[in-house]
Amino acid sequence: MDDLSEQQGLLSLAQLRGLKVSRGFRRHRIASGRWVQRTSNVIGTTTGPMTREQLLWQAVLHAGPDALVGGLTAAGLQGLKNWPRDDITVLVPNALSFEPLTGVQYVRTRRPLADLRGRGDLPVCRLEPAVLMFAAAEPHRRTAHGAVAACLQQRLTSTKKIGEWLARLNPLPRSTKIELLLRDLDGGAHSMAEIDVTTACKEFGVAPPARQVRRRDRRGRLRFTDCEWKLADGRTLVLEVDGGFHDEVSQRADDRARQRALTTTGRIVVSCSAHEIRYEAWAVMEDLIALGVPRV
Repeated sequence: MDDLSEQQGLLSLAQLRGLKVSRGFRRHRIASGRWVQRTSNVIGTTTGPMTREQLLWQAVLHAGPDALVGGLTAAGLQGLKNWPRDDITVLVPNALSFEPLTGVQYVRTRRPLADLRGRGDLPVCRLEPAVLMFAAAEPHRRTAHGAVAACLQQRLTSTKKIGEWLARLNPLPRSTKIELLLRDLDGGAHSMAEIDVTTACKEFGVAPPARQVRRRDRRGRLRFTDCEWKLADGRTLVLEVDGGFHDEVSQRADDRARQRALTTTGRIVVSCSAHEIRYEAWAVMEDLIALGVPRV
């Protein structure tokens, strides 16, 4: 049973049959407390509380040999941070062929799952199709687009790779809007908040900013500023957009230190929250205009 260590001590009934393990032997092991019937389709050869990795294996083994971990669960396994989900997402060719499991969201797809699988023992969907299929099904646009932007912001992939997979997955719901998002991201925006700045500038007639500009602070560290404008008097105005994680006390202190280190006699650094630019854009734009940001 070489699969035991690779599958965290879990086996499907189909795998046990393939290994010529009789039903009587299986029942004896369960009755003696050596094995555990984890689901109607999965047997555990270890007892006790299950680890996260065991829960992932259980979810895919329960659904059959073609199942893949997908969605933001797959993205998290491949490095995506700050997008946790309680439920495990699993892609399946037929969601009606087995009983549902608590804590697992089974997503039916007609796409050939073998073409989407990445490397590794655990069957996991590749990052790009996983996040694109999530974005296509997610009802809230900001959440859908935010997940795509986060993968790029965290340097887990590139707009080129996302675009290639978008073409491979065609037809995909909302693909046109995702293509427009990729254009914004390819233009320098690294988050939905930065894209909100561009949208607000268009709405209020403010000149579009330069984005992700390379700067050296006074300590010589390389920084990338969110948005910059050249003012009429020759100075530069920098706008830093703080996301939700910036609310932590330690992060706020780091942000203030960063702002001081970037500020010079020729460079003004101001900030706003993602919430402000999303819901109170008029106030942010009004302040920027008062500071000298040019109109168009």
